[in-house]
Amino acid sequence: MEIKAAKEKGEETKKLEKDLKDAEKEAAAAKENAADEKEITLNTVRKILFILYENKFTICHRERDANSGWLTFRWMINMDGIYHQIEREKKKLYRNLVKRKEYEDNNIFYVCPQNCLRLVFDEATETEFLCPLCGEDLVFQDNEPFKELLDQRIEEFEEAV
Repeated sequence: MEIKAAKEKGEETKKLEKDLKDAEKEAAAAKENAADEKEITLNTVRKILFILYENKFTICHRERDANSGWLTFRWMINMDGIYHQIEREKKKLYRNLVKRKEYEDNNIFYVCPQNCLRLVFDEATETEFLCPLCGEDLVFQDNEPFKELLDQRIEEFEEAV
């Protein structure tokens, strides 16, 4: 009787192992298909999740597998304080736009024709209007189109807020 019970347990174990291997194969195939369909790599997904984590939009729990030593990350969306975080990001973006507009208004720019770099007037005079990277003569850059774009973005932002 004990031998018969052991054989049945052995057969059940083999069946469970086979089912587990099949499930692992299906999961791996599903991951590959999802990546192919969406054209998003696993590294891109990880990068996005960590950016969301840094900005407190997700919660991450790490677990280490005792047998293999591999880490498993469990991710959950964190809705607590999300509106506060979004408002903070909007204010930060607005401040950065205004600072950039002031910088563009208060400076005269020279650029390398080879697109090596962009210098303000004081830096250009220090290099005698020569590109320090390639040696080409620097040329004046009219930044009015960029300033207009910044004005437009700031205006749109103010209307939205």
